[in-house]
Amino acid sequence: MGHSMLVGRTWSWAGTIAALAAVCGFGAVAAFGAEVPWAAKGDQAVQDSLGPGTVRFFENQAALSAALPSYALVSQKGDFAAAAPTASHVLPAFGEFEGKKSVRIKIEPGTSLYGTGEVAGPLLRNGKRIVCWNTDAYGYGPEATSLYQSHPWVLAVREDGTAFGVLADTTYRCTVDTAAADPGEILFFADGPSFPVIVIERDHPQDVLMELARLTGHMPIPPKWAVGYHQCRYSYFPEARVREIAAEFRSRGIPCDVIWYDIDYYDTFRVFTFNKVYFPDPKALNADLLKDGFHNVWMINPGIKAETGPGITKIFDSGNEQDVWVKGADAKTYRGEVWPGWCVFPDYTDPRVRAWWGPFYRDFMAQGITGVWNDMNEPAIFNVKSKTMPEDNRHQGDPALLTPVGSPQSERAEGDHARYHNVYGMLMVKGTREGIAAANPEKRPFVLSRANYIGGHRYAATWTGDNSADWFHLEASIPMVLNVGLSGQPFIGPDIGGFAGNGDGKLFARWMGFGALLPFSRGHTGKENIDKEPWAFGPEVEATCREALKRRYRLMPYLYTLFQEASVNGLPVARPTFFADPKDPALRSEDDSFLLGEHLLVVAQVLPDRSRAPVMPRGTWREIEASPDPDLPRLFVRGGSILPTGPDINHTGEKPLDPLTLVVCLDKDGKAAGTLYEDAGDGFGYEKGEYLLSRYVAEKSGNTVTVSLAGSDGKMKRADRELVVRVLQDGTAARAEGRDGQAVTVTLK
Repeated sequence: MGHSMLVGRTWSWAGTIAALAAVCGFGAVAAFGAEVPWAAKGDQAVQDSLGPGTVRFFENQAALSAALPSYALVSQKGDFAAAAPTASHVLPAFGEFEGKKSVRIKIEPGTSLYGTGEVAGPLLRNGKRIVCWNTDAYGYGPEATSLYQSHPWVLAVREDGTAFGVLADTTYRCTVDTAAADPGEILFFADGPSFPVIVIERDHPQDVLMELARLTGHMPIPPKWAVGYHQCRYSYFPEARVREIAAEFRSRGIPCDVIWYDIDYYDTFRVFTFNKVYFPDPKALNADLLKDGFHNVWMINPGIKAETGPGITKIFDSGNEQDVWVKGADAKTYRGEVWPGWCVFPDYTDPRVRAWWGPFYRDFMAQGITGVWNDMNEPAIFNVKSKTMPEDNRHQGDPALLTPVGSPQSERAEGDHARYHNVYGMLMVKGTREGIAAANPEKRPFVLSRANYIGGHRYAATWTGDNSADWFHLEASIPMVLNVGLSGQPFIGPDIGGFAGNGDGKLFARWMGFGALLPFSRGHTGKENIDKEPWAFGPEVEATCREALKRRYRLMPYLYTLFQEASVNGLPVARPTFFADPKDPALRSEDDSFLLGEHLLVVAQVLPDRSRAPVMPRGTWREIEASPDPDLPRLFVRGGSILPTGPDINHTGEKPLDPLTLVVCLDKDGKAAGTLYEDAGDGFGYEKGEYLLSRYVAEKSGNTVTVSLAGSDGKMKRADRELVVRVLQDGTAARAEGRDGQAVTVTLK
């Protein structure tokens, strides 16, 4: 990979414009005869190309030589196509801020800033400052600067709709200042050594995110059941209560695919154990519920109870023998308090330890378990002010990981917790996913993680942590999901109804109304709170929840198609409304609504009195179905779109997609198009071509619209099924039926 030098401590604009133009591909730029405050500072800034329009910058040659491996990128060097530096109009200024290494990026007036990962508050991040330091943040509020995950990434959208993204490639504690200290710049400053920054420049923000996914990896397609609705609480026990919950969902006709098990299923909080009083036969329980369409997810935490005693210390004894625990600064095994009491913690930074960890899932998954939830993996520690391990704890790391210059880091792998804290949870779920995949090689793993780092979407889905049952957290749900999506993680959602506190029926109904349409849809609540199942607040709220979840399942063909798209192009499933028109300034701060894919707009009311009117994007948008329920969001289909939908079902595996209903919204030229992705819903046959990707088109002629199959990919046979076509008109819809694969003509009203 080629490198080039950007030379100068503070550059004279007039004296270096020619060099800048040559190196960075600038066109004609007016010379102001002043120093350029944003020019690369230090000895000699170094850049290398990670592909067209994507540049990685290092402070100087020494920083490049000393650079540590990236945990964000899927490849350090060898897989990147370009060998020579690529033009960048965004130049970082390296320096120091508050005694720490820093990077500044100048932004133009009118630039909107997004991303920064898991943050509470509005979608638009201008004027905000957050700290990337994974933190157990129970009941967090808008003042919280650090939550459970770290994404040192900013997406910048200029006034003209062009965009760039900046990734500070450091695992250390990193502050991300999005035009708070200075409204004209993005500022990163971090503990640890000098860090590289990666700049992605594109014509559209969507293209920036697709490039981010190329660099940091694509989310694997989840099992289809994981795209359904999940029901959880801390905790469902004993077994009889779980069976009761499952029976209520089915008897009430409320769709659900998954029931979750929090830590009370453990034998005195020991991981990989079951309380034999509460759950005497988990394998039989899982098998019985699976027959009725309920999958299951069980929690596993990193803390291993430090104890001795015959027959109860298999993991602890094995870990001692294999020397897998995190060490303190004194080189002795570190112990911290969490749910089981005093615990030791696997050093997941070491691939040898992950290889030790994975096989414990073999017997665990053999109990009929279909999904795993890794929690408390910031790592959270009780009864200490920091809420985590000491920063001088020691980790082994991975000596074989390559640095940006292409050589193994070798002895530099060993490092302190300050370096590895933000990736501890990510590396835990990497080991968990590998263990699950080895235990069930014919099934797609599903893992949920509370803590993660940018790029961790390769291993696990996530949620927005321990939120509260109040209107702030309801309102924050949408922008939080969107900003995590804009930071590379498509599979994200909140605890619907709020984890901390009770809330009331009005709050729960409104939350479920739009929460049922977010990528990860799970109801959850904390211990000793009131019941928060969809029927718990009475028949009126139950009716809202039933219809909200039926909507999700009717849209399942479209949602599953979006997850497949995310696995290929990296775009989030839920997208900000401004993606409909990045040049429209009125949409830049709109976060009461969101797009599912590019074709469906979800318009929610997030204030108790419904007093705020969300801004609608320009162009043609027609309502897919009007509902008299004011707690349900309005759903609009974009002109030029065809949405694949299905019938009412109780769970994703209940029956085949029949009939297939295509919802058509014509554009101003009387045309529309859309796709439908189908596969087995689990397993890896799709990797061998066992899928069906259908492309449908519609065209108006006179007062008729003809919908036909324009083409398809994949080896999967098309089902012999009914095809229903609904053509949306202003306030009404025309309908016709036929067979899938054959043209259907609809006469407009």
